Amino acid sequence: MPVYLSIDDTDTLESIGTGRLAREIAENLGETYPVICVTRHQFFLHSDIPYTSHNSGAVIHLADIPSHNLPLLFEKVKHLMKERFVEGSDPGIALAGSDQVTPAMVAFGVDAKYHVVTQERARTIAHHAGILLEGLGGTEGGVIGALGGIGLAASGSDGRYLQIGSIRDMRGDQTAEELLKRGIDQIVTTDGKAITEGLIVIPKFPQPARILGKAVLLVQEMETGLTLFKRD
Repeated sequence: MPVYLSIDDTDTLESIGTGRLAREIAENLGETYPVICVTRHQFFLHSDIPYTSHNSGAVIHLADIPSHNLPLLFEKVKHLMKERFVEGSDPGIALAGSDQVTPAMVAFGVDAKYHVVTQERARTIAHHAGILLEGLGGTEGGVIGALGGIGLAASGSDGRYLQIGSIRDMRGDQTAEELLKRGIDQIVTTDGKAITEGLIVIPKFPQPARILGKAVLLVQEMETGLTLFKRD
């Protein structure tokens, strides 16, 4: 059973970001659990919402974990997060198996991208769905992004990959052929043309979008060649 472990609001301007913390947690979990990938999900930017820099959360995707093992996994990650707690942050964590994800959770995730939503609504949805959701300090505002991240990740078509395969090792320009061997499922231009060969200009590392559950690298055809098109 696929499992989504989501964290949010773990950082301050002086600390590492939520995405990096998620990758470090995923590396730790990988010693015991089958980690598939880590995805980033963007939430609403608004003056009524306190956030550090980008208001994005991160979701660790895991595979084949029996439901009776989820509480133990939840406690393990809670411990890791408490060890890395940063004063001034408001972290939240959520965990759900794919069979626990409800339409209300997906709708909440979408709403959190475009509207101000509340902790109360997040906690109520989690309660009715029977999933694990908890704030770990501060105002506990991270429970909003934690639940929203699960809804968005489970939808299959939101956010982008922070880690899948060996994409973070692929810095500098890369061939399409090599990218497709290293964790990218498809490469397509923004107007829909499939790319299977040729050099692609990559300024940092490839960050494929999550579309229909696939890692899809979006590119643009420019006069100078194929360049990345990054989307949130």
